[in-house]
Amino acid sequence: MPPAVTVIVPGYDVALYAAEALESLRAQTRTDWTAILVDDASTDETGALFDAAAATDQRFQVVHHREQSGLGAARNTALDLVRTPFVGFLDADDRLTPHALERLVGTVTASGSDFAVGAYVRLRPDTAGGYEAGGVQPWVSAATDPARVGTTLADHPQASGNIVAWSKVSRTDLWHRTGLRFPVGKAYEDQIVAQQMYTRARAFDVIPDVVVEWRERADGSSITQHKGELPVLRDYLEALGGGIAVLDAAGQTRAAAARVRLILAMDLPPLVDLARDHADHAYRRELGAFARELWSRSGDPVLSDPAATALAAARLW
Repeated sequence: MPPAVTVIVPGYDVALYAAEALESLRAQTRTDWTAILVDDASTDETGALFDAAAATDQRFQVVHHREQSGLGAARNTALDLVRTPFVGFLDADDRLTPHALERLVGTVTASGSDFAVGAYVRLRPDTAGGYEAGGVQPWVSAATDPARVGTTLADHPQASGNIVAWSKVSRTDLWHRTGLRFPVGKAYEDQIVAQQMYTRARAFDVIPDVVVEWRERADGSSITQHKGELPVLRDYLEALGGGIAVLDAAGQTRAAAARVRLILAMDLPPLVDLARDHADHAYRRELGAFARELWSRSGDPVLSDPAATALAAARLW
């Protein structure tokens, strides 16, 4: 039986975690998958781990970048090689849950929608030197629970809060038909692409099932753990603003408003904490400008929200 879905697995210096990611693929209850493993010029054993997997399981195909190009470029490399009806993503330091492909591919196959979106949880370091999965966060649940089939942003604007590439399986045709590709050389590259998927799809499905366990690395090397660095902040704010711009351009005003509220409530407060005593005045200045613009869109002229109070206290208002 030919494979139904390709899972794209990019990795750079993730040898500590890649074996778990690959094992989570082997453990899938749906077995008609293939995977393209993209070693983004790793300096550790990531490439060797990928090669070893391909040597023992023909479902794995390996591509080696000669120079590090970033997560977006690695995903784009693999997208050009996909030959299956469906495509999904898994970062090489994360894990799929055993029924992930069965639920996602099965849902979108039955519905005829362009893609399906599932829930995810975070893997955090535990006290024993391992990782423990947390619960489904409220914004994730708002996007994926209850299940919906053949929906759109007009009917389900809260879906715009699910902005990660790896909690979705889509029809490969969606990427070719609409010219979707990931930005290159940017962190948080999936945020804008996610909104493009929502706005360009004819319909999509959501399911409350947890399909991915997303790792927060104990060594602090995850990109999400570097938001205190000004270049990372700039990419992050560009991705947040760019996603809203995609929704605006598509006339999805309710989804854009939902996204603004979520960013104000969830994304801004931890950034404000970082900015409060940041040594670089540019960090506070650029975050403050973004926050003021976002707050002006919220329609609330009074600084009554906890996020706004924190902004004022950090001298960002």
